[in-house]
Amino acid sequence: MGQLFLFVVVALVVAAIVFGVTVMMSGGDPGLTPVEPDGRSLPLPSDRPLGEEDVFRTRFDTAFRGYRMAQVDQALQRAAYDIGYKGELIGVLEAEVAALREGRTADADVLRRAREAAVAPPPAEPVVVPDVTPADDQPASASPAAQAAEPAPAGDEEPAESR
Repeated sequence: MGQLFLFVVVALVVAAIVFGVTVMMSGGDPGLTPVEPDGRSLPLPSDRPLGEEDVFRTRFDTAFRGYRMAQVDQALQRAAYDIGYKGELIGVLEAEVAALREGRTADADVLRRAREAAVAPPPAEPVVVPDVTPADDQPASASPAAQAAEPAPAGDEEPAESR
């Protein structure tokens, strides 16, 4: 019985070696190919504070050994920043409540203004209106923008104050 078991084991090992050599010689095994991003990543939002749903919806592209490390590192850095920001905001709110309870309304007002300034969205950038080029039939000096930009002629008129 022992000799039969040994014969079967040796036959299986020889068959595995022959199969491996055959596959390698024929080129049927493409080997490990680089994995391209599947484009299904969904990063954390960067324009507002994070919410619980944002973390649940976050997705990363997969790589050979797991997720793309750069995407994971960026998401963790963003989450750490947001957690720290909210921790500081909680500290300011607790100090404001303590000041109100102790009757220090001036200190509470300073803390409230600082908190509101930190939470307020950044001011909108001014709208820049491009210069309008004048029509072909009008001279450049006839446009209202050009007239407003021209300095007043220095004539013989005296200012109204000296009359």
